[in-house]
Amino acid sequence: MNTHTLFSDKSEIYAKARPRYPKQLFEWLAEVCQSTEKVWDAACGNGQAAADLQHYFHIVEASDISPEQIANAPEYDRVNFSVQASESTHFDDNSFDAVCVAQSLHWFHYNTFWPEVKRVLKPGCVFAAWGYTWPRLETPLDGILNETFLKIIKPYWAPQNRLLWDGYTDVHFPFTPLHPPTFHMCVDWDVNDFFTYLHSWSATRRCMDDVGKDFFHESYEQIKSRWGDEERRKVSMEFFFIAGRNET
Repeated sequence: MNTHTLFSDKSEIYAKARPRYPKQLFEWLAEVCQSTEKVWDAACGNGQAAADLQHYFHIVEASDISPEQIANAPEYDRVNFSVQASESTHFDDNSFDAVCVAQSLHWFHYNTFWPEVKRVLKPGCVFAAWGYTWPRLETPLDGILNETFLKIIKPYWAPQNRLLWDGYTDVHFPFTPLHPPTFHMCVDWDVNDFFTYLHSWSATRRCMDDVGKDFFHESYEQIKSRWGDEERRKVSMEFFFIAGRNET
C-alpha cells in the first residue's frame, strides 16, 4: 500500500481538523536536549508539531513524503518545510539536537528509518515520538459513536495503525529510554469540530469511497441531537509518548 496517499487526499481537511499537542510536551523536550539549535520534525504532515517546536528550537526542519500535506502547511519564520521520505533525507550527518515524530511512527520502514535517524542525530541527543488514539466523550455519546461510526469504518484502517493503538510497544526502539512525565491530550470542540476531525481519518475517507457518505451523515445527526448545536465539550484522547537518547 502506498501509505502516504492516505493523507494526501483531502489534506486541507487534515490541516484544519487535527488538534495541537500538549504544551508541556515541548517544554519537557527542550529541557532534556543538550542544545535547542535544530530539530527535525519527521513525517510532519502539514506542521501541527512544527508550529510548536519553533517556539523551543531555533531552526525546525519539517519534512513529509506527501506534497499535498506540505502544500497545506502554514509559513513560519523558523520552519523549513520539504518534501522527502524520512528514510532517506538530504540532511547532513550529526546535524540535529532532536528528532521528533508526531502521530506518524507507525508508518515508517524501520530497517531504513532508524539508521537515518542515527545518521542525522548528534551523539547524546534526543529522539521522541508521540501519538493519540480514540476520542473519548461521555455516556451515551461514546456508545452512539461506536455503533454508528467506529464499527462501520473499522475494516478500513491500515494495519500499521495497530502499532499506534498498542502504544508503540511492538516497535523496536534503538535508543536509551528516557522517562517523561505523563502528558494529556484534550480539546474543546463543538459537534462540527468533532466531525471535521473524524472526517480527516484515512479510514473514514476510504469507507466513504467504498460505501458512500450516508453513514457519516447519520452518525452526525444522532450525535448532534445529544450534543447540542452550540455546546462545546471536552474531548480527551489516549496519548502515547516515547523518548530516548542517542548514545552511539
